[in-house]
Amino acid sequence: MSKPAPLLPAIGWRERVNLPGLGLSGIPAKIDTGARTSSLHGQVIETIERGSATFVRFSVDWDGAEHVCEAVQVDVRGITSSNGETQRRYVIKTPLRIGNTEFRAEFSLADRSDMKFPLLIGRTALRRRFVVNSGKSWLQTAD
Repeated sequence: MSKPAPLLPAIGWRERVNLPGLGLSGIPAKIDTGARTSSLHGQVIETIERGSATFVRFSVDWDGAEHVCEAVQVDVRGITSSNGETQRRYVIKTPLRIGNTEFRAEFSLADRSDMKFPLLIGRTALRRRFVVNSGKSWLQTAD
């Protein structure tokens, strides 16, 4: 007899989340199970070599203020946007906290200034961590 699957916390189609490694909290995020990769609105300023690691310095402007952040660059890859256009984007990995669940997630840096949400959480970050209730919003709290 197999064990029943553990109950996963429910999140809505939009949530406020934290990126503690970047010093950002309460960011409104769209939960998008149709997108593979998560995406953060960020303008790349520069790349920095430190030892064997490459860091990306970028600015995030989502609450009327500019936040300059730095994270380890894990890749530069072609990401296909919702309009079908493929762009080369920097990819970073940083802690993400949704409610009481914190884990490291990958984010591509993109110009999301035309989008309603500065942060999009894709299915790779959600897999085996949450179930999505597409009829609800703000089910988790961002401390």
